[in-house]
Amino acid sequence: MAGENQTQMTEFMLLGFSHGQPFFFVLFLAIYLATLLGNSAILTLVSLDPHLHSPMYFFLSHLSCLDICYSSVTVPKILANALRPQATISYRGCLAQMFFLMGCAGAECALLAVMAYDRYAAICQPLRYTHAMNRGVCVVAAVSCWLWGMLDSAVHTILASRLSFCGAVRLQHIFCDVPPLLSAACSNTRPSQVALHAASVFVGLSPFLLVVVSYLHILATIFRMPMATGRRKAFSTCSAHLLVVALYFMTANLNYNRPSSGYSAAADTLVSALYCIITPMLNPLIYSLRNQEVLRALRKAVWGRGT
Repeated sequence: MAGENQTQMTEFMLLGFSHGQPFFFVLFLAIYLATLLGNSAILTLVSLDPHLHSPMYFFLSHLSCLDICYSSVTVPKILANALRPQATISYRGCLAQMFFLMGCAGAECALLAVMAYDRYAAICQPLRYTHAMNRGVCVVAAVSCWLWGMLDSAVHTILASRLSFCGAVRLQHIFCDVPPLLSAACSNTRPSQVALHAASVFVGLSPFLLVVVSYLHILATIFRMPMATGRRKAFSTCSAHLLVVALYFMTANLNYNRPSSGYSAAADTLVSALYCIITPMLNPLIYSLRNQEVLRALRKAVWGRGT
């Protein structure tokens, strides 16, 4: 019976915001273009400036790739639906969107933890840093983050593909994600719920705890530094990453660990937009404004000088 329902299911209606409003089209288009521009600028600077050819900026370039993927998975479809009388997405398109969205989410959690360890190794173990974070280690770590995200996503997508839906399915959302799909399903959602809670621990909470432990060691080392200039430099290289971590994990937690009663449709749309649309736009701005090396590289690229 479930298989029959899935065969007949062709599309979902998305009810995350009012339909046919040019304001939403202009707003999300501006956000998307800013995301593409900002993250592409980071990728270009890291690629062209020799001073940014270090593990920290290697991982930052992967973060920028993830942010571009995040937005590209959701925003183009939102733009296509924004001016339509009824926002819809096909069944297969919904599963594909969810797969890539969850894949990016899992990869970014892991990548932020790896970036925290990189800062720990650079500040707390400077004599071993070159060996501990050599090119081979960085490549393996980055590839592992992407694969970890895709593996987690595959589990959620396979479980979601086994759900059955009754009648015309309306998702109180602006794109396809696990929580709204589970709310709309009329079959047993327990396996997906268990997988979501497990992912919250192993994919979300564990990397966050690794970040916290890394920065506790970093702060302890910084406060032991005798020179104020050394402390300022160490803080400047870590503050941008800390802001990104706080913003990402806070919005991700709101999105996937929602109260049992759920959010209102407006609050749900806002939380989801903050999590995977606004955050990718803000990340390059945070790194550009809080990181002197990125600022110098940007000034050099724009005006041909580094100061």
